Amino acid sequence: MTWTVYLSGEIHSDWRQQLIEGASAQNLPVVFTSPVTDHDASDGAGDMLGEEQGAFWRDHKSSKVNSIRTKTHIEKCDIAVIRFGDKFKQWNAAFDAGYCAALGKPYITLHDEDIIHPLKEVDAPAMAWAKTPEQVVEILSYVISAK
Repeated sequence: MTWTVYLSGEIHSDWRQQLIEGASAQNLPVVFTSPVTDHDASDGAGDMLGEEQGAFWRDHKSSKVNSIRTKTHIEKCDIAVIRFGDKFKQWNAAFDAGYCAALGKPYITLHDEDIIHPLKEVDAPAMAWAKTPEQVVEILSYVISAK
C-alpha cells in the first residue's frame, strides 16, 4: 500500500522537505500532498475571477478557490500532518485539523511546546503530537511498517 500524507500548515520553514527527505531515506511508501505553499499565489488564487475593491472579497474568493485543493487532498489522504509554527497564527491549519477530525481522518500535530495551551482543542483529537519532523517520520515508519 502507498500511503498519502497531507502536509498542512506553516509555510515559512523547511519542515515539509525534512519530512519528504526522511521518508525517502527510510524508503517509506508515501506520497505527500499539500496546499499551495507559495504565499503570493495562494493569496491571489481568486484573482482570475475578477478584480475586487476590498481585501475581504479578494481573500474570500481566493480562500474558496484554495479550498477546492485543500478539501480534495484532505478527503483523499490516509493521514495528515498539521504544522503550527511560531511566526504567524495558522488559522487555516487549525481549520484543516478540525476538518480531519470531522471526517475521522487521523492526524498528527507538529509544534513546539510553547503553544501547547492555545492548541489544546486541536491536539485533543490528534493521534499524536510531535515536536520535530524526525518524530513524524518515526511515527510514519512505525505505522506503515509496524516496526
